[in-house]
Amino acid sequence: MRRFLLTAIFALAAQAAAAAPFTVTVDLPKDAAPSDGRVVLMFSTKAEGEPRRQVSGETALNSPFMFGLTVDGLKPGQPAVFDDTAFGWPARKLSSLKPGDYTVQAVFNRYETYRRSDGSVVKLPPDRGEGQQWADKPGNNYSTPVRVHVDPAQGGRIAITLDKVNPPIADKPDTEWIKHVRIKSELLSKYWGRPTYLRAHVLIPKGFADHPKARYPLMVYHGHFPDDIDGFRTTPPDPDLKPDYSERFHLEGYNRIQQQEAYAFYQTWISPDFPRFLVIQIDHANPYYDDSYAVNSANLGPYGDAINKELIPAIEKQFRGLGQGWARFTYGGSTGGWEAMATQVFYPEMYNGAFAACPDPIDFRAYTVINLYKDTNAYVLKGAAQDVERPAVRNYLGDIFATQRDSNYQELVLGDKGRSGGQYDIWQAVYGPQGPDGYPAPIWDKLTGEIDPKVAAYWRENYDLTYILKRDWATLGPKVAGKLHIYVGLGDNYFLNNAVYYAQDTLESLTNPAWGGEVDYGHKAEHCWNGDHTQSNAYSRLHYNTFYVPKIMDRIAKTAPAGADLTSWRY
Repeated sequence: MRRFLLTAIFALAAQAAAAAPFTVTVDLPKDAAPSDGRVVLMFSTKAEGEPRRQVSGETALNSPFMFGLTVDGLKPGQPAVFDDTAFGWPARKLSSLKPGDYTVQAVFNRYETYRRSDGSVVKLPPDRGEGQQWADKPGNNYSTPVRVHVDPAQGGRIAITLDKVNPPIADKPDTEWIKHVRIKSELLSKYWGRPTYLRAHVLIPKGFADHPKARYPLMVYHGHFPDDIDGFRTTPPDPDLKPDYSERFHLEGYNRIQQQEAYAFYQTWISPDFPRFLVIQIDHANPYYDDSYAVNSANLGPYGDAINKELIPAIEKQFRGLGQGWARFTYGGSTGGWEAMATQVFYPEMYNGAFAACPDPIDFRAYTVINLYKDTNAYVLKGAAQDVERPAVRNYLGDIFATQRDSNYQELVLGDKGRSGGQYDIWQAVYGPQGPDGYPAPIWDKLTGEIDPKVAAYWRENYDLTYILKRDWATLGPKVAGKLHIYVGLGDNYFLNNAVYYAQDTLESLTNPAWGGEVDYGHKAEHCWNGDHTQSNAYSRLHYNTFYVPKIMDRIAKTAPAGADLTSWRY
């Protein structure tokens, strides 16, 4: 009888233990300041490295398991508790993790409260000089990675302390060639209800100091957050640099190739026959992303006007820019490609040419692989027998590395209400209206993928570049004809060539005047192909600052008005 009772007691204890849910607590250290924010919890099957460094939006194949939880007033001693209510990807629930050994780490992305001039109050992660990167944002807490054995069926609790803090990031110093500008934007400060700044990195031409009467054309290189001028190096490649391997380009020592090409750009820049002009890259990181997309927006504020009416004139004044539309050009790839084209469309007389490489969707009939005006669901192609998941990332051979659902679910882990800092969330923030809660109105339900046609209609009227060009061609045509140049690889990793097909058909149908621009496609070229048929994509993507110069000089020669200064900067 005694043995029977003991067995029963042990069995009940085992059942109780098994019934206890598996949870993870994430706590701040005792001396940490409380804050609102998003806690991201990660489980990696890899024994080495930090899980926060293994998160990638490029592929769903090697990502750590991630779970996200929004907290209000997280404070020491009152931890965030992760259970099956926390949203997860690629495992939807914490209890869905397979038994095994994992490296576990958590990051706390801190939010601040913004009281905007339109009356909306929102909690968002401010950029702190890192380009809106949650894993590296100064002031964000993170935990030391630990290796643990996990078996959700057995229950139990893992306790994690956010024992480390990301340090501040120092500003880059000025050099002989690169100067750094920072201005307070009155337009953005009014919108955000707090002092808001724009920064830019300015590459000055050879002989700038020796030719004080020279005035220069301006080239605006748009793109993601820059901490300096991209791809410019005044010294040969570091002989001690350990060569890495580029999985994308299948190249050994791609880091050395990048340094060599950056040094080659410097040599070209100072060569006797190279035209003298100013190049700028703009830091317009904001609470939603690493850049603003350089347009006015209901959710981000008047970044287009701030850049073009405050920042650009200040730079031209300080660095002796010509300050006229015929002498300004804009170019970029991917996000920068869309920004270059949008800048030319929305400020048509301020620029004399836009070179848009692999641009983000310039026609929302092909929002990557989604037609926002006809499709009802962003995640699946619906059929009579079954639904098929829509792809999001591929290589030129057609191998799929992530679906639309994967990309959006990863963002949903990193932040709700469009606060992930991810690609789809920034498109939504830039292109969309504000929702009733002050956050961007969703273009689709982030869980189900169901598209909101009213929001899609707002996008079309305000940010579908192809639609806007056709709608307003009577007034836009005379101002932008001959100025738009679009390049994309036929194997673009994000299907961005699809929108270019639609755009080309529309642009070529326009008359009075004819659009007079250029569209070109790279055979087997993937993302960031810039129009160069002479070199592989691995190299051509490193040449944005020089590849378009002959086209720009030709356009200046053909379009500069009578009496324009064509000589002071040609020394």
